[in-house]
Formats: sequence, structure tokens, C-alpha cells
Amino acid sequence: MRQTETMPEVTSGDTGFTLLELLVVIVILGLLVAIASPALFNVLGKAKASVARQDIDALGSQLDNYRLDLGSLPTQEQGLSALWTKPNDVENWSGPYIKSAASLKDPWNHDWVYMIPSRRENHDFDLCSPGPDGKGTGPGEGDAICNP
Repeated sequence: MRQTETMPEVTSGDTGFTLLELLVVIVILGLLVAIASPALFNVLGKAKASVARQDIDALGSQLDNYRLDLGSLPTQEQGLSALWTKPNDVENWSGPYIKSAASLKDPWNHDWVYMIPSRRENHDFDLCSPGPDGKGTGPGEGDAICNP
């Protein structure tokens, strides 16, 4: 003879969450996000500034390689694009000196500011990121991050 199992009765008060409980959880999560967001954006901003400094060092090294091959740095007119594409009026160019044309943009996707001759003493050139706002045009201006 076969026995049948009966299912336990479920009362309506034992299942799921109430709307009030869900709203409380959503409010708590919203408060946590509101508190954590500024700190997160601050960390991301510092990380991009650090990447900009590293990129400036790397581009400076590639400018040194360019100078070793050609005997001079790219002119103001040639700009940093001379590291990616061979200028028409040069010989002994052994580039490209950078991995991609994307290296010609800073972490905030602004063009690098390249100035030759430098505005500063004891520098051959100035290489700067305009910074997060894109308004820095050189050393000491705006949020610009420049070669040391």
C-alpha cells in the first residue's frame, strides 16, 4: 500500500519580504552609495593623475630615443605626432617610438601639451597633461601635470 505525503501548510505571513522591509534596505543601500561615492571618485582622480605622470615619463624616454636617432627633438610644428608617424623632412627616423596613436592622449583624453623650447630653465622641452579639466596649458597653469 502506498502512503501519500502531505505538504505542510504555508501561511501567508511566512513568505517573502514586506514592502516596508524592501524600502528600508533600498534606503540603506542608497545612503551607503552616497557616502562612498565621493571617496571613490577621489581615488579614481588620483589614479589618473598618477597614470599621467607615468605616461609623461614614458613619452619623455621616447623623446630621448627620437633625439638619439635624429640628433634633435621634434619641432613645435611636428609635435608629439612625430613619435608615431615619420615627419616628411627627417632622415634616420626609426619609429614608431610609441605603441599606438592613443599614447598621444592623456588619461582624460586630452592632447598632450608639448612645448619646445621649454618655458622653464634647465629643461629642453615641456610635456604636460592639461589635467582633468583640460584647461592647463603649461607648467604651473591650471591643473596641468608636467615633466619634472
